[in-house]
Amino acid sequence: MHFNIMVTIFSAWGYHLSLLELLAFITSVVGVGLGVYGPRSTWPWWNVSSLLYAGLFFQEKYYASAALQFIFIAGGFWGWFGWGKKGAQPEKLTKREKQFWFLAFVIAWFSLYPILKKIGAAASLTDAFGFVGSCIAQVLMVLEKYESWPLWFLVDTVYTYQFWHGGSYLTAILYFIFVLIAVAGWKRWLRESNESANPRT
Repeated sequence: MHFNIMVTIFSAWGYHLSLLELLAFITSVVGVGLGVYGPRSTWPWWNVSSLLYAGLFFQEKYYASAALQFIFIAGGFWGWFGWGKKGAQPEKLTKREKQFWFLAFVIAWFSLYPILKKIGAAASLTDAFGFVGSCIAQVLMVLEKYESWPLWFLVDTVYTYQFWHGGSYLTAILYFIFVLIAVAGWKRWLRESNESANPRT
């Protein structure tokens, strides 16, 4: 029996939902939702969802977003071993570290944009923004830095617009859910990083 992960399981108003997109949606919500609480078990879910979305994004010509998924997978392995059994212990970046990451973000974004535009990628400007922002947010999350969540909030907001505008409605809804999850992660990691910086005696 032939199994086709691209089979359409739902159609409405010209939108066709594939099994691939549905599975990617479910695993992503679980993985990112777990990330708010910081258990190490978040990372395998990230890896599965990233592999699924790599195929989906490549098919839709979001090349930067497709490539990004493999960076997520690498980050997933790094996070699994980096966080340890106790999970994340959030801390804040120093002022100098914030300046470094902001500068890296701007330079990388405006360097990647013309490359994507030249190869005919869909939504080159927002895809470049999301790629660079997600890479930095992923690194900060693996390093257990609180600032990963405000950056995820910004990146996921841009992706919500990109995918809705591109007609990938379930994926757009997914990223809107990510925006809400990022707010929860932002609050929780801020509180925990403040407690880490000011331990009770």
